[in-house]
Amino acid sequence: MKKNTSHLLKRAAHFKAILTGEGFLVGIVAGIVVLLYRVVLEYAGKGMEWVLGYARTYPVIAGLWFFVLFAMACIVGKLVKYEPMISGSGIPQVEGEMMGKLDQVWWKVLPAKFLGGFLSLFSGLSLGREGPSIQIGAMAGKAVSKALDREKTEEKYLLTCGASAGLAAAFHAPLAGVMFSLEEIHKNFSVSVLISVMTASITADYISSQFMGFDSVFQFDIGLEVEPQYYWHIVILGILLGLLGAFYNKMTLWVQGLYKKNKSLNETTRLLIPFLLAGVLGLVMPEILGSGHHLIDQAASGSMVLPALLFLLAAKFLFSLICFGSGAPGGIFFPLLVLGALIGGAYSTFAAEFLGLDASYISNFVLLAMAGYFTAIVRAPITGIILIFEMTGQVSQMLSMSLVAIVAYLTATAVKSEPIYESLLGNLLKNRGIQVCQERGEKVLQEFVISHGSPLENQTVSQEDWPASCLLVAVRRNATELIPKGKTQLMAGDVLVVLSNEQDVPEVYDYMEKRCKES
Repeated sequence: MKKNTSHLLKRAAHFKAILTGEGFLVGIVAGIVVLLYRVVLEYAGKGMEWVLGYARTYPVIAGLWFFVLFAMACIVGKLVKYEPMISGSGIPQVEGEMMGKLDQVWWKVLPAKFLGGFLSLFSGLSLGREGPSIQIGAMAGKAVSKALDREKTEEKYLLTCGASAGLAAAFHAPLAGVMFSLEEIHKNFSVSVLISVMTASITADYISSQFMGFDSVFQFDIGLEVEPQYYWHIVILGILLGLLGAFYNKMTLWVQGLYKKNKSLNETTRLLIPFLLAGVLGLVMPEILGSGHHLIDQAASGSMVLPALLFLLAAKFLFSLICFGSGAPGGIFFPLLVLGALIGGAYSTFAAEFLGLDASYISNFVLLAMAGYFTAIVRAPITGIILIFEMTGQVSQMLSMSLVAIVAYLTATAVKSEPIYESLLGNLLKNRGIQVCQERGEKVLQEFVISHGSPLENQTVSQEDWPASCLLVAVRRNATELIPKGKTQLMAGDVLVVLSNEQDVPEVYDYMEKRCKES
């Protein structure tokens, strides 16, 4: 049912107070659901190790395990066919929904993603829990929105809150949850969304930590901050990470394309490849199965020789590509941190042997490479730095982490590598077609921040050729809300509040993003 536009604007004026309470509610719901998902995956990992322990000893058990893997691949294939939105990470799906180009059915996505993610991790696929946790959290936010009968505008805020809560609960990383959801999902930092997202993230993290503990995810020791005389190593590492990150993005899309091009493969037969391969690797190379948490600890210990690090890096890289490209429900977030750690361990081991680097800094370079590799692939440097800081509890490495993240970011940008989630979203939309409502639908408010150097900076409202499908209803400048007039001059930092029909949201979003970004 259409609701009065003036009522929508009236609610928008009180977003801070309303969304803080709603963010708290989303944090509770998403925190509980993601906590359950995290606990289930813990048992999945232990169960896989228990089965493989017997399978390597008893051939009959090994044969039965392959039969179980075949059955699980078929079940996951049926789930993906039932609800295609659960395929892969889930983050591109959330981004697509925020842009108005996708519309997920929360009550189908939640159980299907939950079960599909569990079976994929139980089978040993090289996938992470963070992408599914973000999607599950976002769908919890959408469920709350539907239960409260909220407009599309508020629903997008609650999706952002849920995404933030999902990452916070998955990794005990509330600040990273906030930054990722704003930097990658919502793509603006308005005060209204910041307060609500922080509330949701902290709430979900508290709920999760009460059961899983307050310790950071990684417990390896880091020595002192890298001395300035070794900073040239950090620059070289940053360049290497930028190039390898761009290669990772290219190969991920290429492998995904190979699966799609093979017309003889469907949702189930695509999944049989990584599931059965996981069975083989479980007998001969079990260390590369699963998310790979233990590999980070091994790389940071400094006890591994260079050939072993390079071999594990290559094997983990290839297996991760095969798993994610198949469309199995699972993320790339954690596996790419593992790959970054192995790159950092390999470089620092080589540098310690041949380039005069103090071997005590190997664990430092493992940590730095995780932040740099994440930045090169996802192109979210602030999130990468905060995420590694929260996952390791290492505050002393902030300067060197910032340096490696900047160098990796610039290198990946220089070779024209697109951020991975934007590329994956582009592929998803290309394969499925842009899904938008064909009716006029509800009125939707969107917010856009004018960046320094953008085409809209220093323009007056009358000078801009606004799309006919949208209406500029307010300009927020600091704590003041201006009613836009023809002579109103727009400035960097202004938040533009744009009203449009639900059907026109994608077109308006694309136009405003282009005009508000630095040219």
